[in-house]
Amino acid sequence: MGISGGLNAISGGLNGGSKTAKRLSTRAFLTPKERNISFVRSAAAHKARCLKDEPGTLQFEILLPKDDDTKVLSYEVYRDDAAFEVHRNGPSLAQWREETAGMMVKLHGVRCAVVD
Repeated sequence: MGISGGLNAISGGLNGGSKTAKRLSTRAFLTPKERNISFVRSAAAHKARCLKDEPGTLQFEILLPKDDDTKVLSYEVYRDDAAFEVHRNGPSLAQWREETAGMMVKLHGVRCAVVD
């Protein structure tokens, strides 16, 4: 059994016997050219829109690492994969991408199953 199968078995055992966790979490590691107030405010406005307008967005946090002022992180939880796809293809993310065009050096995201 590979790591993926092992994790599915673990999460299945912790989720009432289902083979996969329903909720999805994402971690995004953003490296803006400059972590300035404009970039952070844009991210915070995006967070507020998502929580208000996307029913499947359950949690959305913008994190500023205390030991690295070059990074911005996000922690997001979605009801399921479908809710994440609504977010990914929705107007708020499109607006945020437009607002931050040219501000980003690197964006790396990780999708995670939530283990209950």
